[in-house]
Amino acid sequence: MIIETLSTFPSMYDSVMGASMMRIAQEKGILTFKAHDLRDWTHDRHRTTDDDPYGGGDGLVMKCEPIFEAYEDIAGNLPVKRPHTIFLAPHGEPFDDALACELAREERLLFVCGHYEGIDERTYALADRTISLGDYVLTSGELASMVVIDAVVRKLPGVLGAPTGALGESFADGLLEYPQYTRPATYRGMDVPAVLLSGDHGAVARWRHERSLERTARLRPDLLENVDLSHADREFLLDLSEETAS
Repeated sequence: MIIETLSTFPSMYDSVMGASMMRIAQEKGILTFKAHDLRDWTHDRHRTTDDDPYGGGDGLVMKCEPIFEAYEDIAGNLPVKRPHTIFLAPHGEPFDDALACELAREERLLFVCGHYEGIDERTYALADRTISLGDYVLTSGELASMVVIDAVVRKLPGVLGAPTGALGESFADGLLEYPQYTRPATYRGMDVPAVLLSGDHGAVARWRHERSLERTARLRPDLLENVDLSHADREFLLDLSEETAS
């Protein structure tokens, strides 16, 4: 996969993309990453990428000319198809695991990152989709794009150490992930659940699934509305609610 970003602060990606799984993905040749500096497409000595908003108001708005020119150069810069172009903004569609999986199937992604008060509305004509991380505002789109990139890249085959590493994570099956433990088995009076030490893989799988159901019901019951629950799952949740009520 090829992932590119277009922003006024490309150095912000250095630490994130140069460490951990993002670095490993690049070393394995699974990911090619490039952070473009929007200022390279400006034409004044101050390398201006923003200006005062029409109609007045606080803050500065990202100019449309350098973004359009940069896009035209970047989109035709590699012998592969046009990038699937993503803008990050509060009015975008909510980002979730399903969307991460969808984006992981793309060959090439380009993230256009705003800053300051926002981006000239005309630039959204370039967007294949606009994404929001949630109902809050960040200083820059770079931060939001890093979250999306990380979530997408770890879905790519070969990135995680275990072949099925991403399958048991939170939201992969619509549920929150079960609790995890490692050595020591006892620490400061807190014990690892005995079933995890039993060696009974079937019992461990059942325990993990039930703990996922329990945690989701307790912390994110809204997620259960979109999960294909079995009859046994529904019975377990019913017993759980009765226990809680008593």
